[in-house]
Amino acid sequence: MSEIKILTDSSAQLTPEEIKKYHITVVPLSVTIDGDTYLDGVEITRQQFVQKMSESKQLPTTSQPPIGTMVDTINELTKDGSEVIGIFLAKVLSGTIDAARQAVKLTGKSDLVHIVDSELTDRSEGFQVLAAARDIAAGKSIPEILAHIEKIKKTQRLHLLIVNLENVIKGGRLGPLAGKIVNMLNIHIELQMPNGHLKIAKKGRGKKFSLAFDKRVLDDIEANKEKIKEVGISYVATGSTPQKLLDFAQKIKDINSKIDVLVRETSPIIATHAGMGAYAVLYYTE
Repeated sequence: MSEIKILTDSSAQLTPEEIKKYHITVVPLSVTIDGDTYLDGVEITRQQFVQKMSESKQLPTTSQPPIGTMVDTINELTKDGSEVIGIFLAKVLSGTIDAARQAVKLTGKSDLVHIVDSELTDRSEGFQVLAAARDIAAGKSIPEILAHIEKIKKTQRLHLLIVNLENVIKGGRLGPLAGKIVNMLNIHIELQMPNGHLKIAKKGRGKKFSLAFDKRVLDDIEANKEKIKEVGISYVATGSTPQKLLDFAQKIKDINSKIDVLVRETSPIIATHAGMGAYAVLYYTE
């Protein structure tokens, strides 16, 4: 029986329960560490990836799903005449969405498959996926669902704090001399992604900057507490969830107990570039 189905990639922050409940199809990206390649979420977990990254001498690399995999997935999802909404991480971060668009052309299913650039990743991408899934369950049409996603995109926020610039330096985003300077000064940076464009929002030194970052985010949540229903806190760390982030989640609940807060490890594509100790707070207003 034909229906509307959801397709996304493994960088989206979704729980196994959410994926199962809404029958979401997830196409995995690939990650390579010290010459070994794994399918994200299939052959390696997020926690395992971060552990291996912390031990690796070289910066891991991530790769978009092969176009052939996208073609096979689209053909499988549409073989009964179903329509598909594909929501993928921002084009600026990966070629995954381009692979999806090429796959749609190759399958000739452009009348059935609707591709969306989430303009972010992680839980923000997950928010769009879940909104679409809930809309499908409510019986909404494709145009209504796509309009809802666009509405979410206009108010979504990502605040990413990078506290260790080692991966940024390894990735060539800073010259070696600049890298030595920022490490000596204990520089932290805040990244944001307005309209799908990655930018450095602020930079400063050490713990003082981190505390100011937390306060800015909490102040914004406080100012919009009646308009925010969900918040994601994603992080890069080995072992158990940092207590600091559990405390941060509680502060959000103290602002408005009705806000759902999910605290989980981020995906390999974000962990690779953000580095150890990084964390992000993601939400949108309604």
